Amino acid sequence: VYNSAPSWGVAVGDAVGVAEPELSQHLHQHQGQTFSFLGLRVPSPLSLVVNGRRPPGSALAPPRLALSNPSAPPEPA
Repeated sequence: VYNSAPSWGVAVGDAVGVAEPELSQHLHQHQGQTFSFLGLRVPSPLSLVVNGRRPPGSALAPPRLALSNPSAPPEPA
């Protein structure tokens, strides 16, 4: 579940409903081995129903802003 707060999660045995799942097939090769699996992407915990209820707003991770200036000179180490 993307964008979920670190303190939020579902437990083993919870009933989870996914309203708009994005299912994708992943195929990766590494060191001569092939790994194939399905991935189910859920963009937000607020798009779920857990045990018949929507998660609280606190289940959503707070926004973070990261800025960078690629033309700025590097900072001294």
